[in-house]
Amino acid sequence: MKDIPIALKFSDVSFSYPHLDVLCDVSFHFHSGEFIALVGPNGSGKTTLLKLILGLEEPSGGTIELLGQMPKRSRTLVGYVPQHASYDPSFPISVREVVRMGLVDRRLRRTDRADEAVLKALSHVEMESLADRPYSELSGGQRRRVLVARALVGGPAMLILDEPTANMDRDSERRLYETLATLKGDVTILIVTHDMRTVSALVDRVFCIDALKTEYGARTVIQHPLVDIDDGTKRVLHEMEIPADQCWQEVQRG
Repeated sequence: MKDIPIALKFSDVSFSYPHLDVLCDVSFHFHSGEFIALVGPNGSGKTTLLKLILGLEEPSGGTIELLGQMPKRSRTLVGYVPQHASYDPSFPISVREVVRMGLVDRRLRRTDRADEAVLKALSHVEMESLADRPYSELSGGQRRRVLVARALVGGPAMLILDEPTANMDRDSERRLYETLATLKGDVTILIVTHDMRTVSALVDRVFCIDALKTEYGARTVIQHPLVDIDDGTKRVLHEMEIPADQCWQEVQRG
């Protein structure tokens, strides 16, 4: 038996904007290779939590470790798929070029290795046949899958998707989760969503930004249990809370 490394760890994290407390004493962690859902209603602080994870904001209290380091030092190991990606539809950029932008090392972008990495990432999302298609000609679901490929092209240790199925039809959503299923176990996956009722059957654990504010006016994060549903999803049991000491128990695998 061996310990699985912790991918993300929040320890008593608090955060405030001027005149607004957002998070209070947030403590949770999850392990490398897990598929995690972070859920919460609109306006609950999900965006702020993402900024903290990506090192775009600093906590006012507590500590955050991302892949064993401070978030600013390890964010190059994270592939991020935003909820909205603005683009100029008149700009002539191909699918291949969009994915190539995900390579952190710019010197690599013009090499044969870059071409191989781009096609491999596109094959993960079943979009390699459209590599030379103008990005503007794709459907919304296809563009989202290309953004997943852009996040994967650099070989990240963690993949974060913000509202991954927003404005997707059922077929596009199915294709996206089929892609994520092929990555599960090899890449740590965190999806952030406002859907409070059900999550994908791929999810191992779910954390909820508490809908009820603390006495300080901020929110905390709670882990809730999941139950399988026949339609291939899992229901979040918001009426039950997994005790903090159980949340922190180390997971061991052979």
